[in-house]
Order: sequence, then C-alpha cells, then structure tokens
Amino acid sequence: MKSPLASLLLGGTLLAGCQSNSSHPEQAATAPGASPDTTAAHVPPAADTVAAIGRPQLLYTLDEAHNTPDGLALAPNGSIILSVPNLADNTYPAVLMELTDAGLTPYLTNLPVEPTTQKAAPMDLAFGPDGNLYYAENQYENSKDFKSRLMRVRVENGKPSKVETVVDKFGLANAVVWKGNTIYVTDSQWDMPGNDKGSAILHFTLAELNKAPIHLKPKTKDPHVLAMFTTTVNETNVDNGADGLDYDSQGRLYTGSFGDGKFYRVTLKPDGSLAQQETLTLTGKQIPCIDGLIIDRKTDKAYVCNSRQNAIEVINLKDNSVTTLAQNGDTNGAGGLLDQPAEVLLKGNRLYVSDFDKPEKNFVNTRSDAPHTMSVIDLK
Repeated sequence: MKSPLASLLLGGTLLAGCQSNSSHPEQAATAPGASPDTTAAHVPPAADTVAAIGRPQLLYTLDEAHNTPDGLALAPNGSIILSVPNLADNTYPAVLMELTDAGLTPYLTNLPVEPTTQKAAPMDLAFGPDGNLYYAENQYENSKDFKSRLMRVRVENGKPSKVETVVDKFGLANAVVWKGNTIYVTDSQWDMPGNDKGSAILHFTLAELNKAPIHLKPKTKDPHVLAMFTTTVNETNVDNGADGLDYDSQGRLYTGSFGDGKFYRVTLKPDGSLAQQETLTLTGKQIPCIDGLIIDRKTDKAYVCNSRQNAIEVINLKDNSVTTLAQNGDTNGAGGLLDQPAEVLLKGNRLYVSDFDKPEKNFVNTRSDAPHTMSVIDLK
C-alpha cells in the first residue's frame, strides 16, 4: 500500500517571511536528507517553446503522491489550504495540505470517498462565514453520472474534524466562492437534455446548507442554478465550461470557460437572483482557456489561469483589457516555470499558483511529469 505521508516532501522554510514583499526566490521543499529540488535535478525540462514572460519562482516541489496540486484557500489564521485531488494518478488518495511559515504539512488526509466511485477529488475550496471549510469535489473523471459533490469540513478550534456532504449530484463541481452568506459553485458539466455542452453557476445559502443535504436535479434548471452557459468545442475537444469564479468590488460575479476561453459577467439583483448575464469582449489578447481566477477587489483586476498556454493573464475589469503577467512554453515546471497553472490565490503582494500539470489535447503542456510544483509571483 502506498503511503502519501511517508513520501511527502517536507522541510525547509519555504514560506518564512511570506508576509514580506521580498523578491528572493523560494527554495524547493525536500525530503529529509535530500538536497534541495532533487526531482528537478534528475528530470531536465523540455526546451521552452516561447520566450518567457514574467518571473514566476518555485514555491514547492511535490512528489508523485501529490501529483496534481489544485485549489487554494486563505484560512482565517493566515495559512493557505491546498487541495491535491491526484487526478493525474489517482492510485494515490486525495488530500488537503496546509502552507504555513513553517512549511507544507498535511491538513486532512482521510477525505471521505464517494460511495460508488470510491474516490475523493477535492478541487477549489473556501472558508465560509461559519468558519468551516467547503470544497467542490470533481468526480467527473470517475463517473459521468452526476456524482460530484460540495463538501464541508467542520473546523473546531482551528483544526479540521468531521467531513460531510452538503450538496450532491453535480456533474463536475469545480470552483467555489463565498459572498456574504451565499456560496456560489461552478459546475463545468451541467448539461441539459438539448445541450450536452452546458455548464452553470449554482448558489446556496448557509441556512440551506445547515439543513439536510441538498440533492440537485441533474439535466434541469434546478432552482439553485443562477446562470447557464454553452461551450463552443474547438480543436482541444474539451467541452468543460464555467470554471474559475470570483466577484468584483461591485459584487458582480465573473467566470470563464475552460473549453473555449469565454469570459462571463453575472450581475445580481438585490435579492440575489440573476439580473444580467454577459459574455465580455476582451481586448489586447484573446484567452483560449480559462481555469482558476481571483479578483483583486482593490483594483478590480482579475488574475486568470490560461492553462492551455501556460500563462497567467490579467484582465482589467474596468476596460476588459488583457495583459500577460507570466508565460512560458512546454517545461516540467522546474525552477518555478508555469506547468499548466490551474488556480491562483492573492495574499498581499504575492500571487500563489498551483501547477495542475494534467494536459488536454493541443495544450502547450504535453505531459504530466515530475517535478509537481507550485509557483509564486511577486507583484509590484
């Protein structure tokens, strides 16, 4: 039996001084007795196919037992919780990790599996107003039969305890964000009888989640569906739709399509229902794929993972212009280069990036390979 904890790469003072604005590179986390970044030393990166833009730095190197780092959430105590669904090689169980000034350590390793797939697959996650941690679980690669869930980790005295299902029967639960007492969740595969390229944003109040578990009604406009979208399938053959999710200083929601890069704005009425849904026209650069995103509500700039092109894009929501913060070609992520960025988290002047490294057809990233990495970008 493989033990992910036995082979977890720990140690080092990776996040020491992470509250500062220092531009010094981080060191790679290493196994006891190993030299720094040993995995990267033995697996030379492929030749970079485009001129590098920006300066992402290496934050952590993870082992094969933690092969697809994904969701990032800022905890009340200032630490960062990382989800590792291990979708590139799910013979290893999925886990949640915690990034603190002392390093990267296990946060929760006994995640409950979905009864029929016998897998757990945590993606994006966020702490709610009740102090508990909520994560979207993506079972789509294990079953297309609406097995994905929204899970709640009860937090007691700052420590995780019981994990429970609060909503089930998603197609592909993906991103989560709390706004007040309402949680918004993207389902990248919320198909309808006449639209097998569908996706949606769904919403649930905290009061609802505190009652009996909610069972969604697949292939319908379930009452919890806020907005629906259709993906235009291109040469990647990917029909996943609404993915990353956040809101701006005016409370308007934004999501992007993983399959075709469309960027959507959803405006709410005072009662929380849908007022307007728009497909925005971006200028400066067309983004072909939008994965995770986060919005700096002080500047109304959206930091977007362009997974297909190994890039982090910045969308100025005031004029919908796009600039590229960082981009590189097909590498294995050694040294902090982007390796299919999937999620971003903004903490102070630092942008934390998880490199999912599980490519689709016609992505710049061509294979899932060691090292499995997290990057960090210091913003000016």
